[in-house]
Amino acid sequence: MATIGDVMTKDVVTLSSDSTVSDAAQVMVQGGFGSVIVVHGRILLGILTERDVLRAAASEEDLRSASVERWMTPDPDTSGPDLDTEEAAGLMLSRGYRHLPVVVDGDLVGMASLRDVLSARIARR
Repeated sequence: MATIGDVMTKDVVTLSSDSTVSDAAQVMVQGGFGSVIVVHGRILLGILTERDVLRAAASEEDLRSASVERWMTPDPDTSGPDLDTEEAAGLMLSRGYRHLPVVVDGDLVGMASLRDVLSARIARR
């Protein structure tokens, strides 16, 4: 069985909590990412996803000054790298999100997307 550690992306994009939604959107577009992790130093504060950027844009707030902290999902669920991809898929689908930060001893070590975990499941068939 594949684990989250087997399929996760190790290069996780982070932004500081004082970044703007516009900053996040630019990073996400340039890198082809669906989310960014919001940090204060080494502390994981939240996750900002494409959906959050859309919600911020729909609010008609100026995204060049809108704080990522205002629009992010605070204290997101996280996983250790040993979580089975099938369990991860169930967790993500039941809770309605597509990105799962992976941590070890409080340190961010990767990011798994729903696409990553479902691809692993399909490859096993």
